[in-house]
Amino acid sequence: MSDSPLTAGRADGADASTPVADPGGDTRTVEYGTAERRLARAEYGAAEGDPVVFLHGTPGSRRLGALVDDAAREAKIRVLAPDRPGFGRSTGWPGRQPTDAADWFAPLLADAGVERARVVAFSGGAADALALGARRPDLVDGIDLVSGASPPSVAAATPRLQRVLGRLAAGTPRLLGAALRGGTWLAARGAPSTVLAQYTDDPGGIAPEVTEIVHEDFLEGVSRSRNGAVTELAWVAEGWGVSPADVSVPVRLWHGDADANVPLADAERLRDRLPDADLTVLDGDHLTTLLAARSRVFAIAPRD
Repeated sequence: MSDSPLTAGRADGADASTPVADPGGDTRTVEYGTAERRLARAEYGAAEGDPVVFLHGTPGSRRLGALVDDAAREAKIRVLAPDRPGFGRSTGWPGRQPTDAADWFAPLLADAGVERARVVAFSGGAADALALGARRPDLVDGIDLVSGASPPSVAAATPRLQRVLGRLAAGTPRLLGAALRGGTWLAARGAPSTVLAQYTDDPGGIAPEVTEIVHEDFLEGVSRSRNGAVTELAWVAEGWGVSPADVSVPVRLWHGDADANVPLADAERLRDRLPDADLTVLDGDHLTTLLAARSRVFAIAPRD
């Protein structure tokens, strides 16, 4: 389920060896649960619009929401973009499972004054999105998976790198954390295109402002802690604990025909196993599909 091999450090702790400045005080912190956990979130789009929760990939952060800001504003959509647990400024949660998603998702909605929201999930964010659709459909109006990962039970051929990282995360998480920490150090000091290459086959064809957002998103997601990345990579080996057949809300899948991170065939299998789903195939790879779909995912009927 990994979007990139560059992440890591200690599997269970924070680290500020490559600090990233927070842009313009856009972050709000939500406290939840009984373990003094905190969830950081930003908002994009139209402040008074219908709510959509945008879930970043693995690794990633709330900053990826900047890619959909203009499209959401035009569609009059209010985007809530959290750092999922263990990423960015959100507290780590070792051992977290996709089935725990409602424990942080419900407080996120409550803090925003929202009872239900549509979920748009990019890449590895699909695990939490589908878990919500299966376990807490009362919180979810519908789900859009953009370049979404497929559950290991559905995926036919997980890319080799993801299999290796998944085994390391499940068996020797501290070793993986240390390796990923080095990758984070290199990414912070290298050109933004070094990160971009993990998401697209044509880094040179991506607009500079998009390149910068993707670079900042990656660094924000893993510079303080690798807990989120290591935890979620373990799901590749251990499974999600969610059956697509149990997802009881409509799901729209948007997938690129040239996606090397998540093969199109896996998206097709996932569609076939979901009770209510449709798949739109776009010309593109993992990242360019997100860029192409960002306006279309917000083409939803306004609430009454």
